[in-house]
Amino acid sequence: MIKAIKGFNDILPEQAAKWLQLEAVLADVLARYGYENIRLPIVEQTDLFARAIGGATDIVEKEMYSFADKSEPPTPLTLRPEGTAGAVRAVLEHNLLRGDTPKLWYIGPMFRYERPQKGRYRQFHQIGVESFGSALPDADAELIAMTHLMWQELGLKDEMRLQLNSLGEIDERRAYRDALVTYLTDKQDQLDEDSKRRLTTNPLRILDSKEPSTQALLTHAPKLADFLGTESKVHFEQVQAYLTMLGIDYEINPHLVRGLDYYNKTVFEWVTDKLGSQATVCAGGRYDGLIGQLKSVGARDDKPVKSEPAVGFAMGLERLLLLIEAVAPMPDMSVCDVFVVAQPEVYGFGINYAQKLRYSRPDLRIKMASATSMKAQMKKADKSGAALTVIIAQQELDDNTISIKDMQTGEQQSVAQDWLASTKNFTRL
Repeated sequence: MIKAIKGFNDILPEQAAKWLQLEAVLADVLARYGYENIRLPIVEQTDLFARAIGGATDIVEKEMYSFADKSEPPTPLTLRPEGTAGAVRAVLEHNLLRGDTPKLWYIGPMFRYERPQKGRYRQFHQIGVESFGSALPDADAELIAMTHLMWQELGLKDEMRLQLNSLGEIDERRAYRDALVTYLTDKQDQLDEDSKRRLTTNPLRILDSKEPSTQALLTHAPKLADFLGTESKVHFEQVQAYLTMLGIDYEINPHLVRGLDYYNKTVFEWVTDKLGSQATVCAGGRYDGLIGQLKSVGARDDKPVKSEPAVGFAMGLERLLLLIEAVAPMPDMSVCDVFVVAQPEVYGFGINYAQKLRYSRPDLRIKMASATSMKAQMKKADKSGAALTVIIAQQELDDNTISIKDMQTGEQQSVAQDWLASTKNFTRL
């Protein structure tokens, strides 16, 4: 028997029902803020991620699923490991920034080769949100306020903590990086192996190391906040002021960084301690340089490239669903409200009755079994979770009626054929 690839999981119907409920809540909140859905390809050119994410990141170095297509010469392609780069590519390719400040969201699978664990798989699902065109701190605050509303709608507001930091601009971050490397170089024998590697590739990622010994070393390390210029500081202070006005609590985490090269200024994460060790459920931030970085690909060296400001976030749906299941489980939803059972000899009438009912009562979920025996059909009805079962035999046709069985009480009675089409109180007889 052929089985699914490790880290690539089936989402079965019972689970998928919870996914649909979650996605509906998130889409509703996004619509309230005026964000529009965009559908992006799963496969992009490998160079898009190498340029956007950064060649020295773990994602590009170790985690991407890349392959060459069948063209001549072959084009290097990659299953998307994250969504922001593809969203920016689409915005540029279709000139969505021309005279506009698009606010977009997308949802779907991402792919990274890493050790599968609970809530983190090789094919995982994210919802991503990107706001383009505003360099002002209100855009940062709006995204955080929107996620705050999502937690309220999902019953999670008491389980989430907001952490903030500012990465400053690239020159400020570069100066800090140099100071951090200088500080840690003399102490690299005390670093964990992963941090030793990052010291020469991506030093800022050392800040979010989970190793206690490394964190102890960082206690006296240079602070990024000390390297920020006036503009970066004012921007960050205004974001905090907006959040205070909105009544959204937060904490400053000076070790909060990003593994992707395109972030600047505000970064934020929503974390919870309800999934074992502290887990990040949603992460976002500002990336004002990425658009210019991608626009410059293929541009003339003597022609200046203008970037555009942008801010966004992404959240992993698997981890979010685990949190919901732990603290605020969604109610189970039946896939069926009314089950129609028809004697094989009059099964055609049963099909017609069910179809008419679907037109007249679009609020009801109506199922039928195949035209087997009445006993076999009733077994299907028992397992369906339906509130009511409609039973149709020759006698019902002769009397122009249907029999209705309340599946909770077992009570059964005869009613007019149009009873379900006209009544709203269908759950009880």
